[in-house]
Amino acid sequence: MGQPQQPDEAQAGAAAGRPPLGVGMVGYAFMGAAHSQGWRTVGRVFDLPRRPVLAAVCGRDAGAVRAAADRLGWAAAETDWRALISREDVDVVDICTPGDSHAEIAVAALAAGKHVLCEKPLANTVEEAEAMAEAARAAAERGQVAMVGFNYRRVPATSLARKMVAEGRLGTLRHVRVTYLQDWLVDREFPLTWRLRKETAGSGALGDLGAHIVDLAQYLAGEPVVGVSALTETFVRERPLLSGSSSGLSAAGGSDRGAVTVDDAALFTGRFASGALASFEATRFATGRKNSLRIELNGEKGSLAFDLERLNELSYHDGTEPGTHAGFRRILVTEPDHPYLEAWWPPGHGLGYEHTFTHQARDLVHAIADGAQPLPSFADGLQVQRVLAAVEESAEKNSVYTPIAS
Repeated sequence: MGQPQQPDEAQAGAAAGRPPLGVGMVGYAFMGAAHSQGWRTVGRVFDLPRRPVLAAVCGRDAGAVRAAADRLGWAAAETDWRALISREDVDVVDICTPGDSHAEIAVAALAAGKHVLCEKPLANTVEEAEAMAEAARAAAERGQVAMVGFNYRRVPATSLARKMVAEGRLGTLRHVRVTYLQDWLVDREFPLTWRLRKETAGSGALGDLGAHIVDLAQYLAGEPVVGVSALTETFVRERPLLSGSSSGLSAAGGSDRGAVTVDDAALFTGRFASGALASFEATRFATGRKNSLRIELNGEKGSLAFDLERLNELSYHDGTEPGTHAGFRRILVTEPDHPYLEAWWPPGHGLGYEHTFTHQARDLVHAIADGAQPLPSFADGLQVQRVLAAVEESAEKNSVYTPIAS
């Protein structure tokens, strides 16, 4: 169903020596809109080896998905993801659905010969993530690529931070501290959406926010987390059902409320493979915090800090300088030789959240054209999934507290 593909864009790309790259997206809500922005923009900003064409978007409601296609710039609409991945004009399948469908769609798309971009977290369970990583490994042998959408790697400042760590600016890493704080669940009358049900979301703040900070910490440190000790809590255990819900959810006594089956907050400590220590906090109950992500890395020779609310900046301390004038200094990450900035605005003109999805699309298009496996890979997504599972296991064991005598 839907409108035909845009022949003028495809022909123009081919004529310029840049063959079209057909993209099909499953899901069109918040993440679907963000990914659409990235795909629409990337070919108009960066000089790409292939020209992305927004071939089709998929959703279950025919009217809603057609409206989303028109609004977000997709040429066609589908109501069955199987039909989308079978389309000849789709080369890349972009998965922006709840976590319970990631594995089925990704494995099928890879089997159909498509490249895959899958939103984080990779899956709802380690077993699903293992199946996806294995499917990606087999597909790589056929020349396909698969990438996880951890978009905070694509902030120019975090990319620069990774480069500085890799260059040894911090020396041996000692500590990593990272928090991701939101407050959209503070109102106990907020409805029971899919993000609050384990069968669809896998976990709560842990998977939604914790996946981001685990990946970002491992990316910046350049090494994996190998052990954790954790606490989780669900502060509001029942919430109103969505009006007109067809989910089959029910509450005791037949009320219009249902059980929250995921965590509201997760706190955990960790250890990296090198022995460096880490602390993590992910919550959707930090009153007043909207989307506050902060990470600090301390090493023997220096420290780096990044705050998403000031996403065009890094805070850096060079511990090798004399103490008389040493201290944290601001690096404004807007220079043309900073990561991704060569295609954007003059120095001092900052970027925003949406640009991370444009950068994500850029890196994926180059990987496809070069025949190189992009990062983060499905194997990276599996590693994050294993950390999340270890956090849940540790929190379950730590759920009984030892009282402290007064």
